[in-house]
Amino acid sequence: VQLQASGGGLVQAGGSLRLSCVASRSFFSINAMGWYRQAPGKQRELVAAIRSGGSTTYADSVEGRFTISRDSAKNTVYLQMNSLKPEDTAVYYCNVRAKPTALSPLYDYWGQGTQVTVSS
Repeated sequence: VQLQASGGGLVQAGGSLRLSCVASRSFFSINAMGWYRQAPGKQRELVAAIRSGGSTTYADSVEGRFTISRDSAKNTVYLQMNSLKPEDTAVYYCNVRAKPTALSPLYDYWGQGTQVTVSS
């Protein structure tokens, strides 16, 4: 299974971007889908996640500005990012925690990362 992330780019502070992440195939079941980011010299951190039941989690730093959503029929997860700040600059990675088949364990799948740069 491959995850293809897109939508990153260069934007001015206060602007918006929408990230998308598409899985190359469907899963037997999905535990959660999420977005992480890693800025230079920092550890990868969770930005937002959406669980199978629809509940969401956000990092404090993005609460109220970012919105995660999914389209299960398209095996796609989105991250709408509004009111972007320079400190949001990072490589953003999508993640899917899922069982590919009924008998398999849970796996973590990662996208290749998409660069988001916010200028001041």
